[in-house]
Amino acid sequence: MATGRTVTKYSRFYMDGFDLSGDVRTFGPLAQTYDEHTEAALSDECKNALLGHPLVSVGTLDAFMDNTVTTGLHIVAAGAGVVRNVMCPIGIRAAPAIGDPVFMGQFEQLGYQQSGEGYVGVTIPFGPWSGRPTSYAYDQPWGHLLNPLTARTAANTTTGSGLNDNGASSALGGYMMYQVTSGTGAVTISIDDSADDSSYGALSGATTGEIADASVPQAGIVALGKTATVKQYLRWQLAAGGGFSTVTFALAFVRGR
Repeated sequence: MATGRTVTKYSRFYMDGFDLSGDVRTFGPLAQTYDEHTEAALSDECKNALLGHPLVSVGTLDAFMDNTVTTGLHIVAAGAGVVRNVMCPIGIRAAPAIGDPVFMGQFEQLGYQQSGEGYVGVTIPFGPWSGRPTSYAYDQPWGHLLNPLTARTAANTTTGSGLNDNGASSALGGYMMYQVTSGTGAVTISIDDSADDSSYGALSGATTGEIADASVPQAGIVALGKTATVKQYLRWQLAAGGGFSTVTFALAFVRGR
């Protein structure tokens, strides 16, 4: 994980288990904005404000029209009125790596609009966080990448990296998002946490359950309770099921605040 400023070319766009980065030109704005309620009592010298509910949205997708069988954006995203699992890793002057920032959530796809001269383009507007899936008690869409979109073939035994160091443990829960693009056999993807980046154990509740290759591509969110303790360090983990040999997935986690 690098630090500092970056440019758009190092961002990626994953949706419902598909890597659409090869068709996407731009996306955003990645928004987290709050209602502002202003009021004043008779003895107040100025108006004061309290924040209400946030609006979280991935904005608008600008992309090339691509009808590649199974994976092209036109095949994957043509239509509207659909809840999408969206993950947007932001690489820092390089392709996204473990520890990089990620914007993610479940958003309503509002449309699919074809336009453009020369290259045929597509515009996809997204609404705010969808109210149709199971409700999650978190208002923050920004987290960190625990696994870039990479093929894994065995359990994770890495220690001493410090790449997912939160600086301290937290006790306000959080949620994970996974994007599984391909695989062979069944697998369970999960998160381990650690107090010292040496001794790791399973983060309770942070698991996909077993995913069969017949159900891939697949994506989803798994939320912890609001009072769950999450230790200082995090890493991706997998457990092989029947016939497993490989799985390609991205995994990210948002801590509750």
